[in-house]
Order: sequence, then structure tokens, then C-alpha cells
Amino acid sequence: MSGAWMEKVEQQTRLAGHNRVAMLLFRMGDEQLFGINVFKVREVMRRPPMERMPDAVPLVAGSCDYRGQTIPVIDLAVALGYPPLRSEPLAHLMVTEFSRTVQGFLVAEPQRLVHCAGESLATPPPALGFGTRVNAVTRIDGALIAIVDVEHVLASLNATATELSGPMQRIARVHDLQPRRVMVVDDSLVARNQLVNLFRQMDVECLVAQDGREALERLTELAKAPDEKHVTLVVSDIEMPRLDGYALTRAIRETPELRSLKVVLHSSISGIFNEAMVREVNADRFVAKFQPDVLAQTVLDLMPENLGSF
Repeated sequence: MSGAWMEKVEQQTRLAGHNRVAMLLFRMGDEQLFGINVFKVREVMRRPPMERMPDAVPLVAGSCDYRGQTIPVIDLAVALGYPPLRSEPLAHLMVTEFSRTVQGFLVAEPQRLVHCAGESLATPPPALGFGTRVNAVTRIDGALIAIVDVEHVLASLNATATELSGPMQRIARVHDLQPRRVMVVDDSLVARNQLVNLFRQMDVECLVAQDGREALERLTELAKAPDEKHVTLVVSDIEMPRLDGYALTRAIRETPELRSLKVVLHSSISGIFNEAMVREVNADRFVAKFQPDVLAQTVLDLMPENLGSF
């Protein structure tokens, strides 16, 4: 499946930046379809031989060799409330890259690549019973698609550092960034809180928006406000409902009142496809989640002390 799948992914990359989401669909043992952004998927293959990992949590099925690299294998079926797939001979391994780390996820049955409009993605109602491991739903050809919040799954396995290091805190203190303001755009409450905490440590005022549509509307309004209300820099997630980070960046660059804004795309998506799209939409920087010192230094680079608001 690898060669044909990669060719299809390259075709789907042309949709990025136009608020179109390309997803790989898969099943976990019943008719329910799940999806994951194709930019995060390196390869899909039959489940390889795996080694058990001592003292591993139930979500971790073991480890395996992936092209000479030992990677952890996470049983996504267990994370989503399905029977384990570790011993299922027909299971598949979905190799992914998040925040420049590689890991595999066991799935029962890969399906096909699809794309949908960002506006069609919605927060799942609690009554659907997906819990916190699904962060969006949509319908394609009448079928309900549940978008897995893989970052949430990984966060449950690995603690994320959220504090600036001592040296970076000292560097931030000597920079007078006031009265500049930053807008944080992310559909994840956890990510928003992490970023607000980071900018609090840097003594920078922070506004928040839950998706690209809300951010664009607020930025447009603020552009008409007095100078002290303006925003200097936007830190945006890429995967968001209604308007994604690529489309938000493109809209900012195409709006005369906003085009001088500095834009940092901040996402767990990494790899060559994302790097190409960051250049395509003319973002100023890309920073992989979540690297507090790297993001703080990026902000300092883009907002030097003598830089005024847009």
C-alpha cells in the first residue's frame, strides 16, 4: 500500500492551504470510520513482528523495527475503547510523525484517502460517546467520520514540558516586548493553556481564538481599532475546524490590513509536506509542538524590541 498511498498523498497536498483537509480513513473492528490527517502518516503496512516492552502501559502494544529504527507501537484500538489488536494477525501498522517523533499505531483496517472542507468539521456532541480521544466529526458520502485526537493519546503517555528554561526566562526578561500583543489560535484547550502560560512567562499580553475563522474575524476587527489594541504576531495551530492554519495564514497575507502580521505555525504536523506548505502560504516560521524555549526564541526573533505593531 505504501507506494500508491504516497502518490495519493502528494496529490492531496495541493488541497492544503485552501481549507481542505486530506484524511486517511480506517476502522477498528466495526463499521465506524475514523480519520487522521494524512500529513501525519508516513506509511501504512501489515503489522510487523513486535517486541514486548516491560512495564508498558496498556496503550503500548510493544515496539518494532521500522526501517532500521526502533519505534513504540500504540494500540489505537485500546485508546478508542475497542478490543486490543496486538495479537490480531490482520491488523495494520500506521506509522506516524508527530512533533518530529515517529511512532506506530495499530488499526484494524485502513480504508481510503478522502478530503473534506474545513467548514464541515465540528466538535462532536457528548451524546455520541466518543469521549476526549475524538476532537472532530464530519460526514462523507453520508457516513459519520470521527477524527482521532492523536495528540491527546500521545499526551496521555508522555508528560509535556510547559515551562521555559531558566536561561530562556532570563533572556525573555531583558526584552521589553510590551505593549505588543500575541494572538494564540488553537482548537485544543490544553494547547491554548500551554501557550497562554508561555506568554505569561514572557510578560506578553495574549489573546486567544479557538479556530482560524474566529481568529480572522477578530484580527479584522482589531485592525480598525486604536494602535494599542493591535496584534503583532499570531501563533496558530494547523489542524482546526472551520478554517485551518494554512488557510488562515493565506487569508492574512491576502488582506491588506493584516499582511504585515508575523505568523508562526505551531503544530505537531511535521515532515516534508508540511514544510512545503508553510513556504507556500508564506508563514514566517514553523515550530513543532511543544517546545517552549524554541517558540519563545522564535517570538523574540520576530518581535525585536524596536518593532511596532502592524
